[in-house]
Amino acid sequence: MTSTAATYNEEELVLLLKQQSREAFNYLYRQYAGVLYGVVSKVIHDEQTAQDVLQEVFVKIWANIHQYDARKGRIYTWMINIARNAAIDKLRSKGEIMKGKIQTGDDVVNNMEYRGMKTEQPTDTIGLRKMVSTLKPEYQTIINLAYFKGFTLDEISKALAIPLGTVKTRMRSGIQQLRDVFTN
Repeated sequence: MTSTAATYNEEELVLLLKQQSREAFNYLYRQYAGVLYGVVSKVIHDEQTAQDVLQEVFVKIWANIHQYDARKGRIYTWMINIARNAAIDKLRSKGEIMKGKIQTGDDVVNNMEYRGMKTEQPTDTIGLRKMVSTLKPEYQTIINLAYFKGFTLDEISKALAIPLGTVKTRMRSGIQQLRDVFTN
């Protein structure tokens, strides 16, 4: 056992994960388990169920890493979406009502710790909230509700009383503008 843990940049990490490197996967878990647990627990409030979903999330990441495409976004965003979708799927599979289970307060990801792992680092470090605040207000609202509050597109449509197609269009436009900011 070595005393120095390996570190990887995103490109190296993805390459090693696609080669099924257990060391890279362990690194990924150490770096992202806290924040992914925060995403899951924002939707699922039962701690044991949230931990089970977190386990499922990492299994999905391991099994589906070949589907990740760096041209479509960062691995962090891809994993956040897997975590959020897995949590929502778990709620739906239990037949629970989403509105009662989704927190509408401040972003739990930035306020919680999971077994001593800080969870505020990734979104704050990359300045995602600040970048979202540069978007048009109608894009900000939808992205905040979807990614920071855990709403589905259908729930956003109902909450804002606008057509689902409009929500989808604004979401795509907002994400494209964020992507442009990231790449410039």
